[in-house]
Amino acid sequence: MKKVIIGTRGSDLALWQANYTKDRLAEIGIEAELKIIKTQGDKILNLRLDKLEGKGFFTKELEEELLNGSIDLAVHSHKDLPTVNPTGLIIAAVPEREDPSELLLILKDCVDIKQKLSLKKGAMVGTSSNRRKAQLLSLRPDLNIDDLRGNVPTRIQKLRDENYDAIVLAKAGVNRLNLDLSEFHVEVIDTTEVVPAPAQGALAIQIRENDTELFNELQKIHNKATAQEIEVERKVLNLFEGGCHMPLGCYCKQEDGQFEVWTSKANDDEDFPDRLFLREASTEGLAEKIVAKFASERKKPNKVFISREVGENSYFRRALAKHHIEIDDRSLIRTTPIVHVLDDFFLKNADWIVFSSRNSVEYFFQLNPVLPKKVKYAVVGRGSEDSLRKVGHLADFVGEGGDILEVAEELAKVVDGQTVVFPRAQDSLLTMQTYLTESTKIIDLPIYETVLLDEVEETEAEILVFTSPSNVNAYFAENLLIPGQKVIAIGNSTGKKFDEMGVSYELPYSPDEIGLAEAVFGIEIK
Repeated sequence: MKKVIIGTRGSDLALWQANYTKDRLAEIGIEAELKIIKTQGDKILNLRLDKLEGKGFFTKELEEELLNGSIDLAVHSHKDLPTVNPTGLIIAAVPEREDPSELLLILKDCVDIKQKLSLKKGAMVGTSSNRRKAQLLSLRPDLNIDDLRGNVPTRIQKLRDENYDAIVLAKAGVNRLNLDLSEFHVEVIDTTEVVPAPAQGALAIQIRENDTELFNELQKIHNKATAQEIEVERKVLNLFEGGCHMPLGCYCKQEDGQFEVWTSKANDDEDFPDRLFLREASTEGLAEKIVAKFASERKKPNKVFISREVGENSYFRRALAKHHIEIDDRSLIRTTPIVHVLDDFFLKNADWIVFSSRNSVEYFFQLNPVLPKKVKYAVVGRGSEDSLRKVGHLADFVGEGGDILEVAEELAKVVDGQTVVFPRAQDSLLTMQTYLTESTKIIDLPIYETVLLDEVEETEAEILVFTSPSNVNAYFAENLLIPGQKVIAIGNSTGKKFDEMGVSYELPYSPDEIGLAEAVFGIEIK
């Protein structure tokens, strides 16, 4: 096959992407050379992207050169492409995707690990993305967000020059450029916390539609799994008729034969985003189902009950308040300490302290434990992670997802052969402990107990959220479900109670306030 000409932008990241493609082509016996092309997005650096007219600010000129035959192939960041190809062009191949998470780079004197995302209160954060702004403000409404343009090294230099306290970058770009970030505090923001842009971290190799020989060759570097995931995300974007400045995040991944999709959508960069999580066996009709769930005319609950108190500024309360949904928030149990003095002898050889709830974090540190410097912390869910931050510690392991069995299996691999302390409730089910190997030493530490309230008033809320097995026991000691009421169980242990009762329930992906909000908006109200 003849030598092919690869069209690319001239930024460091674009050149990395083009050279990566060139190397992949060489692996399948195709020689290539690069041609650098300037795009509108490269030339206009003094305006926010959402203020520019039209779409394809970083792709239009490359596509024009493809159509006129001066290049044979264009390499794009997939998320920059409009969702519809120009007539005569196709995406011929999508290589394996890089990590689509976000990175938060923070000046070290602006770090406060007691705050979510480790950012000091009122920090100035640089990003030109409406999607990132809306989601960051939903997590931290105290932040100040300012526009940030330029290629990756330019953006980092602006942080270095202290124009910002922190900036947000795609982890994929930083990984590809292999940049030294040791002068900053680096916080990885998980895809379930800030949902990436559709196709973030993926490349698109675009060619002329009639170039069948090149198309056939490119199938050798095409990753079908990545392409399937990207197709869902970009179809959601297309159905919402959104461009790259729309405050829309959509991320799809395949897990155990299922397609898991997170979607975040706001009306503008200051609007509180709505969130949705769906898990389906097939991609057929999946994007349409997601978009239908966001329809404004879709009926929403008038009231949601949750079996714990919810703060006035909490994510869950603000997510529901946007749609004028009333919250009936009350714990049906009370907790009391059963240990008042801690024998530090049990902790001196600890390698890990594992917390499965916010209560276990709070009661443990009230005992003023003396811990070895080497000790690491593991938590189940972001709620426990946030509680650990408040006492000045960062989690070394965060068990994501509502399936405690999967979290337990993952933790078992991490702590294998070490000494692990489990501060817990006296009536805990010990699920995590049963998954640890025989070579792992377990120190079991019951430090508080739960007591059911004597009288629990019935709720007429359409959706009932239960946050622990004890709360389930307390509510159903004297109450029954009203016909039509829907149930959300925060995790497997709570769900097991409903299995025993023969009651169907929804299980959020994450056992935290974001996961609960996603679950509420995923439920159909008749």
